[in-house]
Amino acid sequence: MDGYEARRRANIKRNAALVQDLGLAEDDDKAPEPKAAAAPSSSTSKRRKLLDPAPPTRASRRLASAPSRPPTYNEDALVKQTEPEPGRRSSRATTTATKTKTTGAAAASKKAKVERSSPPPPPRTHPDLEALRAGWTSWTPAAPAPTRDETTGEYRFASHPDFRPNKSPEAILREGAFGGGYFRPLYSARLGATVEGDWRELPAAWTAGLDPDKQLAAPEYDPAANKFGVRCGQSIEAWEAAGWIAHEHDVRGWFQWYCRFWRGRRCADGEDERQVARWKKCVGEAGRWRRILLKRYVQMGVRSVFDDGDDDGERGEVSPVVHQTCHHWAYEVRQEALDRFWAEGK
Repeated sequence: MDGYEARRRANIKRNAALVQDLGLAEDDDKAPEPKAAAAPSSSTSKRRKLLDPAPPTRASRRLASAPSRPPTYNEDALVKQTEPEPGRRSSRATTTATKTKTTGAAAASKKAKVERSSPPPPPRTHPDLEALRAGWTSWTPAAPAPTRDETTGEYRFASHPDFRPNKSPEAILREGAFGGGYFRPLYSARLGATVEGDWRELPAAWTAGLDPDKQLAAPEYDPAANKFGVRCGQSIEAWEAAGWIAHEHDVRGWFQWYCRFWRGRRCADGEDERQVARWKKCVGEAGRWRRILLKRYVQMGVRSVFDDGDDDGERGEVSPVVHQTCHHWAYEVRQEALDRFWAEGK
């Protein structure tokens, strides 16, 4: 050991002198001895292998055959994109879009819960309600009463010669129509108010002997109150929702218009022409319900129409629902019309 140590010290001294001659000496009297690099441990190598997996050896046939997605420059589309591209991890934009979608769904759900828990807004009353109410009864007759054709039983109006019903408003009410409740208390969604008691504007002769609670303003529809004992037609609320009601004239629709038209009221804004056109489409010469009813007579082989007061007639057996519908529109089949339909089909 003494010899080895002596040689080691001599080598260090010689090297130090060489460094001094070359001008490489440091300020310190002697440089620290270099340390041998530590060999990597087996655990570090194992950890690196786990973090750097080898590339896959199989590829998805579906992904390989899928066309490449073209770039998009629509910001809205980028926000809505929630699916990452095939083979890639979700990007920051995808994460943001997912959060946005989740937040929006949560907000919508919260809003829906608030709406369900909140009471409905109070109905808004029509701003001109009082003026409308006054207009329903403040008119004065502008035309004479209709005349009746004794041959056909039709009523003729001088101002509208193509309007030829064969049932008067009084007859329709007395024979039974609208389930006995045409003038029942009616809530109008358009007006935000209830209309009731307006049957009292009818002439006293029309309602004499009738029970208002059963034949005019019954709260519930009663098919037995109808002439043909069946239920038919839509409610006035449905007519209002369909846009068939002109509230400035007749809040209850066609039959109320017919009552006032019969008594001489005329509308200068085309309302009379509109209602007459509706009547013609229903029960006029080429009206839908009139033709359906006459065809039923032919299909059943019935050739005779009996008088209105004959309860034993065959008419009640031929499509009573269509009969009642036509009755509401001021039309009833007469023998002349049935004979012509058998002969000409019109």
